[in-house]
Amino acid sequence: MNTKIGTRGAGVSGLLQIGGSRRGLLLLNLCLLFVLGVVSLAPLAEAQNGISGQSYQTMRVRGQYSVVGGESLGEVASTVFVLDSANRELVSLRWNDSTKSLEGIGFRDLVLDANRDPDR
Repeated sequence: MNTKIGTRGAGVSGLLQIGGSRRGLLLLNLCLLFVLGVVSLAPLAEAQNGISGQSYQTMRVRGQYSVVGGESLGEVASTVFVLDSANRELVSLRWNDSTKSLEGIGFRDLVLDANRDPDR
């Protein structure tokens, strides 16, 4: 087998051939620059931008989580309580052995709960 390395036609589709490699790299850079421009000018998704109509100040902040294990009445599996202290939310989860996954039991918005009955 007598194969020469670096001969014309050895590149992928002839794009990165000797002598044409600069032209191919320039074309590749221009394509990547175009893709970068399209991606950076695309509008933000609602998950990034918050709910439509909300201002920057009312967007959800990064959470600070505390996890506590416990038991629920009438449940065989233990319950895990996850508190997001930055957003003041509480989620309770349980492990389902048959599906090998966590299932949500409940969710509470602690700000709404605190404001619901101020005399309490």
